[in-house]
Amino acid sequence: MARHIFRCPLRWADMDAFGHVNNVVFLRYLEEARIDFMFRLAPGEGETTFAGGAVVARHEIDYLRPLVHRHEPVVIETWVTDITAASMTVKYEVKDEGTVYARAATVVVPYNLAEQRPRRITAEEKAFLERYLDEGAVAA
Repeated sequence: MARHIFRCPLRWADMDAFGHVNNVVFLRYLEEARIDFMFRLAPGEGETTFAGGAVVARHEIDYLRPLVHRHEPVVIETWVTDITAASMTVKYEVKDEGTVYARAATVVVPYNLAEQRPRRITAEEKAFLERYLDEGAVAA
């Protein structure tokens, strides 16, 4: 199984009054990693691709350690744990070497923006996602 590696810079404005990266900012970091994964790496162009439309149906985050501002980017590893006919679950670890700050999951639904409704995952998209599918997970 491959994992997508995204290096996300930390900004001074990401910190909250307690001196660590705000919990809401973690969602922004996950979004940046997911967009890089689904829009830059995934195949195809146009409205029948992830880049043409996808919506978040669910987020789940476990915050494990505080992340404080520094000049080095944080690493976000991304992979897939579930693929159905019309959704996928993307998992993440926000980490450095030896330290995991957060683990998260996002359920993403491909979406036809013109018709304003969900659409099915194409065979090409499924083949792409399966390269990042967690060992032991099964694609429907």
